[in-house]
Amino acid sequence: MEDTIITPADTAESTSAEAEEFVQLIDDVSAKLGRLRQLVNDQPNLVTAVRTRSRTASVTAPVSDEDGMRVIEGAFDGQNMVGPDGKQYSVPANYASKSKLVEGDVLKLTITRDGSFIYKQIGPIERQRLIGQLIRDETTGEFKVMVDGRGYKVLLASITYFKGEVGDEVVILVPQEGETRWAAVENIIKHGSTEADTGVV
Repeated sequence: MEDTIITPADTAESTSAEAEEFVQLIDDVSAKLGRLRQLVNDQPNLVTAVRTRSRTASVTAPVSDEDGMRVIEGAFDGQNMVGPDGKQYSVPANYASKSKLVEGDVLKLTITRDGSFIYKQIGPIERQRLIGQLIRDETTGEFKVMVDGRGYKVLLASITYFKGEVGDEVVILVPQEGETRWAAVENIIKHGSTEADTGVV
């Protein structure tokens, strides 16, 4: 058997090829990171969707109990519950408002034999409080709470319950981490509003 002789030239050529491959891998990763940043910038709701999807991935699939009732767990997206199968289940606005549900909270839905929906909050996420001013979008008519130049959507039922008016200060709850479009109203500090300060945007 002949011995294989590796010359310095062979070693240099091998090292050069590996270096080129390494640089190519770095370029590929950089390009993917750039694309990800562009997606986040172009679609601000993307992060919220990913977070909601990650929350639903950890919950159980629909099951049936002995009484023939269906039990489904999912994550609250600000208006509805999103199940493990990606389906949306309507959450009563009054319940969401009273329970101060925050986007990402895990809910359990029991569908009775007569078709009634019974919700229970079983996995609240970490929250933080913010204080902002209540405004109303003149195009959509939606209420929002502005905090440091950023608007958070809030349920109409919450504003109605607290008898909120444009210009009032609003204490809201949002997830401790991550981006969110929606906020839960914890309280409203009444300041009244004037024709000169309508808060319309």
